[in-house]
Amino acid sequence: SKELVNGIKKLIKKLELKNTRVIVAPTFVSLQSAVKKAKKSKIEVAAQNMHQADNGAFTGEISANMLKSVGVKTVILGHSERREYFGETDELLTKKVDQALHHKMEIIFCFGEKLEERKADNHFKVVEEQLENALFHLEAKAWKRIVLAYEPVWAIGTGETASPDQAQEMHAFVRKLIANKYDEETSEKVSILYGGSVKPNNAKEIFSKKDVDGGLIGGASLKADDFVSIIKGI
Repeated sequence: SKELVNGIKKLIKKLELKNTRVIVAPTFVSLQSAVKKAKKSKIEVAAQNMHQADNGAFTGEISANMLKSVGVKTVILGHSERREYFGETDELLTKKVDQALHHKMEIIFCFGEKLEERKADNHFKVVEEQLENALFHLEAKAWKRIVLAYEPVWAIGTGETASPDQAQEMHAFVRKLIANKYDEETSEKVSILYGGSVKPNNAKEIFSKKDVDGGLIGGASLKADDFVSIIKGI
């Protein structure tokens, strides 16, 4: 994590990043050192997950206060792997969202469909339900602390990538959902990231789409050169 942050810091030092945020999300054990390394740079640090309770007998879990105590103010919630392998439901994620907002943390909220759901033409319905169930109980002002990240699960770590048009189609759909629930201003101000095998050779085309505001980068973020090439694509 130290090497990676140092590498990214060095490469982005001379970049114009007026409207671009660079966030890294290392494992819990590396958060504190990443925060220290990122100081006085354009890099922010986020956690990959967070528990829904303030405190209690939850051995091995990490609370919002623990994250804040090491300087972390942003958390990723609802990542596809958390949903798939750890059984995180919309009901649980609602509690995590409320807890993060209670502690004035920023949330990068992940959502997206599996391959069988897209093949069955249910992808819009799945995404709508995920967002409605976990986020649409919030007041409009809460959305100032929310970043969305669309993860087509079938395009993560598979080498498959949703086409730029497919990404734009879903992002536009999500923006319309938010506008219908809240208003156009809330909808337009929410950043919607795309996360699904983004690489240096496809980033620029994906990010050129009107409703794609950036990326949630997986494997390609582990090499500073590749990650910074993607940042340049934004």
